[in-house]
Amino acid sequence: MRFKFAAVSVLIAAGFSAFLRPVEAVPVYTLEQAVALAQERNPDILIARKKVQAARGSWIEARSGFLPSLSSSGLYDKRQTQSSTTLREEDYNAIVKLEQNLYTGGAVTSQVAIAQLNVDRANYELQEIVSRVTMDVRIAFNELLLNRAKVRVREDSVGVLEQELNSQQQSFNAGIVGKLNVQRAEVALANERPELFDAQTQLQNSYLRLGDLFGLDTRRGESGPASFELAGELRYQPSHADLNDCLARADATRGVIKARQKDIQIEDKQYVLDRSAMRPQVRAFSGYEVYSERDPAVGQEFNYGGVVGINATWNIFDGFATKGRMQATRARREAAVEALAAARRSVASEVRSAFFDIQQAGRVLETETQNVMTADENLEMTRSNFAAGLGTQLDILQATGDVTRTRTTRLSAIYLHNVAIARLAHACGSAPESLDFKNVTVGKQTATQAADVARPPQTLGQR
Repeated sequence: MRFKFAAVSVLIAAGFSAFLRPVEAVPVYTLEQAVALAQERNPDILIARKKVQAARGSWIEARSGFLPSLSSSGLYDKRQTQSSTTLREEDYNAIVKLEQNLYTGGAVTSQVAIAQLNVDRANYELQEIVSRVTMDVRIAFNELLLNRAKVRVREDSVGVLEQELNSQQQSFNAGIVGKLNVQRAEVALANERPELFDAQTQLQNSYLRLGDLFGLDTRRGESGPASFELAGELRYQPSHADLNDCLARADATRGVIKARQKDIQIEDKQYVLDRSAMRPQVRAFSGYEVYSERDPAVGQEFNYGGVVGINATWNIFDGFATKGRMQATRARREAAVEALAAARRSVASEVRSAFFDIQQAGRVLETETQNVMTADENLEMTRSNFAAGLGTQLDILQATGDVTRTRTTRLSAIYLHNVAIARLAHACGSAPESLDFKNVTVGKQTATQAADVARPPQTLGQR
C-alpha cells in the first residue's frame, strides 16, 4: 500500500510539474511577415544569392587583366657527372618579374564586360526567383486560409446535422416521426463527415507547403500541431487593373526578360573575345634577376641585375580554331535572341491569363454572393414549411447542404481571386501594393469583405 501511495504521489507531482511547465509560443505571421520570412530563408533564394556572389568573384578575376602581375621563379641544378668540359657543374637563377598587358586585342576588356554582365544577369535571376517565391507564398498563404475556413464550414455543417439527428431521434422516441427520418439524418451526417476529414487533411498539407517555402525542417515527421500560425481570415476586396498597363510594366520590369537581354549582350562580348585570338598579344615586363654563368670563359659565376623588355605573340594560323569559336558564338547569340522573344511571349501570356482569372473570379463572386443569400432564404422557407407540415425532412437536409455548398464555393472563388492577383503581380514583376492590390486584410471589416457570409448557420433556423 505504501508503494502504491508513493507511485501515485510521483505521478501527481509529475503531472503538476508538467502543468506548470511553460508552453512554447507558436509564432503567428501576417502575409507581409510570411513573405519576409520566405525571402530570408527560402532555399531557392539562398542559392540564387550565392550565385550572385560567385558572379562577383568572376568579375574580380576578370578585372585582374587590367592590373600588373608580380611573380617570382627560380631554378637550381647540379649535375652528378658530366663529360670532360670546362663548364661549371652548378646552374641556378632566380627572378622577380612585374608584368603588364599592353595590348590584348580587346580580350581583357571583353572578359571584364562579360563578367559584369554575368553579375547583372545573376541579379535579375535572383529578382525573378524572389518574385516567384513571393507569389508562391501568397498563394500558399491564401490556400491555408481557405482550407482553415473550409474546416470551420464543415465543422459547423457537421454540428448542424448532429443537432438534426438528435432532434429526429428524440421525435422518433416520442413516436412523432418514423425510423426513416432518423436514417436520413444519419446518412446526411455520415456523408458530411468525410468532407470534414478531407478539409482537415488539406489544411495539414497547406501547413507543409508553406513550411517548405519558409525553409523549415520537416524531416522529423511530427504529426502534431504546426510550428507556426497565420493571422487573418480569407477576405475579398475588389481590384481593378488595366491590361495594357500590366503588359507594359511586365515588359519593362520582369527579371526573366532582363536576364535574356543580358544573354544577348554576353554573346556580343564573347564574339569580341573570340576574335581577339586573331590579334597580337603584347606584354611589358620588368624585374630583378640573379643567375649563374656556367662558362668560366664568359665571366664570373654569380651575376645579378635588373631586366626589362616586351613580350609579344601572334598566332598566324591556328587551324581555324578561332573561326569555329566565332561561328559557335554567333549561333548562341541567335538562340539568345529567340529565347528573349519566347520569354516576352510567355510573360505576356502570364499577364493575360492572370488578368482573365481576376475577371472570372469577380463574376463568380458576384453570382455566388447572391446565391449564398438565396440559399439562406431557401433554408428558412424550408424550415417554415416543414413546421407547417408542407415540407419534408429531406427538403431540410437538401437546403442545409445547399447552404454549405454555396458558402464553400464562395470561399473558393475568393481564394481564386487572391491567387490571380498574386500571379498578376508576379507576371508584372511588381509588388501587389504597387498595383494597388491587396490579397489579405486583417482588422476592421468593410462592406467588401466576406467574413459575414463565410460560415453556415449554427442552427437550421438561423439566417
